[in-house]
Amino acid sequence: MEKLRSALDARQVTIYFLAIIGGAAFGLTTPAASSFERVINPALALMLFATFFQVPLAEIAAAFRNVRFIAALVAANFVAMPAISAGLIQLLPEDPMLRLGVLFVLLTPCIDYVITFTHLGRGNARALLAMTPMLLVLQMLLLPAYLNFMLGSEVSNIVAAGPFLHAFIWLIAVPLVLAAVVQALMRRNEKLAKAGRVLDLLPVPATAFVLFVVLASVMPQIGLAQRAALHAAPIYIVFALIAPLIGKLAAGLMRLDAISARAVSFSASYRNSLVILPLAFAVPGGVPLLPAVILTQTIVELCFLPVYVRLIPRLS
Repeated sequence: MEKLRSALDARQVTIYFLAIIGGAAFGLTTPAASSFERVINPALALMLFATFFQVPLAEIAAAFRNVRFIAALVAANFVAMPAISAGLIQLLPEDPMLRLGVLFVLLTPCIDYVITFTHLGRGNARALLAMTPMLLVLQMLLLPAYLNFMLGSEVSNIVAAGPFLHAFIWLIAVPLVLAAVVQALMRRNEKLAKAGRVLDLLPVPATAFVLFVVLASVMPQIGLAQRAALHAAPIYIVFALIAPLIGKLAAGLMRLDAISARAVSFSASYRNSLVILPLAFAVPGGVPLLPAVILTQTIVELCFLPVYVRLIPRLS
């Protein structure tokens, strides 16, 4: 089981790109693929359950005593990155929907595959893992305020509160509680604990499934959003170049050790594109532009993985 988990982790970028290619091909060749949109939320819930299941939930209270690590994460993701994002969108055409899509993804730090990437980059993946519920709750609370400040009320008002509440309940609360219940049962029952180890294999396949489903649902209309995606790509590349340095700076200000500093740099560099997609689909008139713009960022950051794995350890 452990060997299979290690193999999945080691090959996850390849698996994700195959899922992207497969989903795109399926979406372009299958007329009914657009109906996959209704599968996205259940797939995301499964992915987040798999992520939260890896979180040492019994240790989260202890993790919150690491005040300097939390301060560095918050400063990088919710102070520095929003300021940089506000500047970067000024380089885009004055298209409110395009800017909304870019901000959707740049303002939300990743809470899923960034954990494994942090481990690959010799960072403190366990500490970052314990912070995933906090990062997810904070971004859901702060995103509406950031959008209102950067885009104005006319644009931010089209992002209804309902999808945020729905996302919080079904993508945060329910998977988190379910993961905690399963962990508690496994601690009390040895047989269940052995059977439950299969769940350790879920994160990579669940993330790949989300990528496949999303691409399949969006591709039938993707031609309408090609231009927007091409406008967004250079912004994402600039962001990808700046983000690790911002993470290093925040970690340095908090005087973190090297492995914790690497975790902050990875957190600053990776964005929550998959989890934010349900909000994009809920925006009136947002499809296919918003999903296409958001998924462009996913592809850019996956391309930067080999660079980050080599560069970030050298920065700390």
